[in-house]
Amino acid sequence: MTSKAEVATGVVEMLKEDHEKVKGLFEEFESAEQKQQGDIAATAIMELEVHADLEEKLIYPAIREQIDEDEMMNEAVEEHHLVHVLIKELKKLKPKDEAFHAKFKVLGELVKHHIEEEEGEILPKAQESDIDWESLESAVMKRRDTMIAKLSGSKKTSKG
Repeated sequence: MTSKAEVATGVVEMLKEDHEKVKGLFEEFESAEQKQQGDIAATAIMELEVHADLEEKLIYPAIREQIDEDEMMNEAVEEHHLVHVLIKELKKLKPKDEAFHAKFKVLGELVKHHIEEEEGEILPKAQESDIDWESLESAVMKRRDTMIAKLSGSKKTSKG
């Protein structure tokens, strides 16, 4: 029989891979020339939108149902809300706009803080809980594919 932690690995590893990918994009943005920053930011935003959707619609509800940590989960949801606000504002700007760089940097700092808390507190507690990881992973992968296809099809890259 497999342990809870082993079964949880699929979803948790996917989340951690997403975290590494977006942290890398924020670092890449900082050292890139302005003409590449728009594409890097667009990729990071798409990655964040998919990741946040999966957590908000599937992963967080499954975790919240199994662990008694309302304050921690509420804080994570509020951090997501701020990510969405910043993304919405960034989508109205062009990479050459003065506020774009500062706003994207703040988004990166918020995301890095969120990742630390998620990987340090939420995910370890979730892995020890009685979540049905197999069905969660199946639902997450299906929704992920749908989201990526939807966002890739409607992706507007801003040049600037």
